[in-house]
Amino acid sequence: MRVIAGSARRIALKTVEGLNTRPTTDRIKETLFNMLQYQISGCRFLDLFSGSGAIGIEALSRGAKEAVFVENHPRAVSCIRDNLKATHLEERAVLLQTDVFFGLKRLEDGACQGAFDFIFMDPPYNCGWEASVLAYLTHSCLADKDTTVIIEASKETSEAFIKELGWELLRVKDYKTNKHIFTAKGDC
Repeated sequence: MRVIAGSARRIALKTVEGLNTRPTTDRIKETLFNMLQYQISGCRFLDLFSGSGAIGIEALSRGAKEAVFVENHPRAVSCIRDNLKATHLEERAVLLQTDVFFGLKRLEDGACQGAFDFIFMDPPYNCGWEASVLAYLTHSCLADKDTTVIIEASKETSEAFIKELGWELLRVKDYKTNKHIFTAKGDC
């Protein structure tokens, strides 16, 4: 796994072994960022369930102003630290070692600097975390009508929860083994 483009282009990234993590493949990461390429520069990016940090690091490499990583597992947090150091992107990164919901609360309580432009989440598949996080974000200062939430999910994940929570389904990008669901706040 490597950084695809930007200031850290071609730098190899470490992955977390044995934690049932599924690093986003380079091909899927490249497709995702090709879709976002004109919106990344200068944005604020939140990477939930960060794993190795590859998605947030790609955003930083492509010019994001800031990326916040929220990851609970100590080995994954260590991996993110190593990857940020290897890419020389740690100055624009904030790493929170905590549960996602506690991390969101800490970000809100820590003088919420306004909504993120992008919130990416790659939770464990088929456990319902997507809906729980989206429900939390419905009334959070971390997301507004201009925030795009991107959910990496299994092919089997239904998008029905998005409309049920009052969010707008913007797009679904299907891949061989998974998909990205793009959503934004509706008239919640």
